[in-house]
Parts: sequence; structure tokens; C-alpha cells
Amino acid sequence: MKSLAKKVQRFLVSEDGPTAVEYAVMLALIVIVCLTAISSVGTNTKATFTKVAASLK
Repeated sequence: MKSLAKKVQRFLVSEDGPTAVEYAVMLALIVIVCLTAISSVGTNTKATFTKVAASLK
């Protein structure tokens, strides 16, 4: 039983958990920014192709 208590105590004192959470939050923010940028570029590209197609007709 002491072994379990020592493991729990080590886990609570360890800095690895918060560091992993921080990296996960940063990764989520990077993904959100990338998706927003890709969506914006896609919208602008579609508008440009629509203009070009209309001018060719």
C-alpha cells in the first residue's frame, strides 16, 4: 500500500502532467489557426476562379 501512496505522491509532484497539457493546448491553437487560414485561402481562391470563369464566358 505504501508503494501506491508513493507513486501517487510522485505523480502529483511531477511537472510532466502540466507540461503535456500545455503542449496539447498549444497544438490545438496551432490547428485552429491553420484551419482558419486554409479556409480563408480556399474562399479567396474560389472567388478568384469564379471571376476568371465569368470573364472567359
